[in-house]
Amino acid sequence: MKRVLVTGGTGYIGSHTAVELIRAGYEVLILDNLFNSKITVLDKIEKITGVRPKFFKVDLKNYMETEKVFAENEIDSVIHFAGLKAVGESVEKPLDYYENNIGGTVNLLKAMIETQVFELVFSSSAAVYGEQATPVYNEEMATGVNISSPYGWTKAMIEQIIKDTAKANPQFKATILRYFNPIGADKSGLIGEDPNGRPNNLMPIVMKVYRGEIPELVIYGDDYPTEDGSCVRDYIHVTDLSKGHLRALEKIKEGVSVYNLGSGKGTSVFQIIQAFEEISGKELPKKVGTRRAGDLPEFYADPSLAERELGWKAKLGVKDAILDTLRYLENL
Repeated sequence: MKRVLVTGGTGYIGSHTAVELIRAGYEVLILDNLFNSKITVLDKIEKITGVRPKFFKVDLKNYMETEKVFAENEIDSVIHFAGLKAVGESVEKPLDYYENNIGGTVNLLKAMIETQVFELVFSSSAAVYGEQATPVYNEEMATGVNISSPYGWTKAMIEQIIKDTAKANPQFKATILRYFNPIGADKSGLIGEDPNGRPNNLMPIVMKVYRGEIPELVIYGDDYPTEDGSCVRDYIHVTDLSKGHLRALEKIKEGVSVYNLGSGKGTSVFQIIQAFEEISGKELPKKVGTRRAGDLPEFYADPSLAERELGWKAKLGVKDAILDTLRYLENL
């Protein structure tokens, strides 16, 4: 049985990926500092799968503790999620993001090389493409172009660090997954997105407005050159996304491979809100505000390479994600 270390494995996407790995027969170990997640997620993973992953409360910035996890456990592969991820916060606290995301990844890679663990799947982001005029993003496009946040820059820099590591270590295999807007929850309703503080992304804000934790939903601009004037994004169900990581691990090959994971189609802010209101049966208090700096009118993934090479394709839609989100909210 292949043993996989999932860094950030108690977080939103990490926990869902841990569930999919266990369902597929992998042995899962989780490393997390619990900065933006809860230890109770382990109980929920166990309830869903019948298996409780071995857990290490370790911060990747601590190299000695990180290397110890590798030295004392026979790890075959790593899926790396751990990192700070709030775009707005990264603008306010850039040094924290560079120290944590880049420093932590460097320590992780050093520990992997030291203990001869040569398989890595990295959780990257569409943010590496920056602000580009074309709405459809594919893997051949340049990265590091007008990136608007330190968060995005950390992802772009880490991608380069991984490529350099692979070049220096020919046996090293890495797959970089760039994804767009994850939404939804596990079909069990036991795990989902529950961010600390005020979220930056649309769906967690909608969730908090629905629960009355935020008084109203602000739509940042309704005068964009899109069908209904609101921003259009590519929303992908977190279960589909997690299965993409599973496929990436199964299909990992020599060198570094890069894939977009997205639905391949755009959904507007107004369409998301309307679907949520219709499915939940509750109208949300909302207002139209001014545009946010750096928001592009429209962008979404071209996921065709992942379909061709990984045999992966998003199967669940926005309505599935909203139904699963509502099931998760009932269990909070």
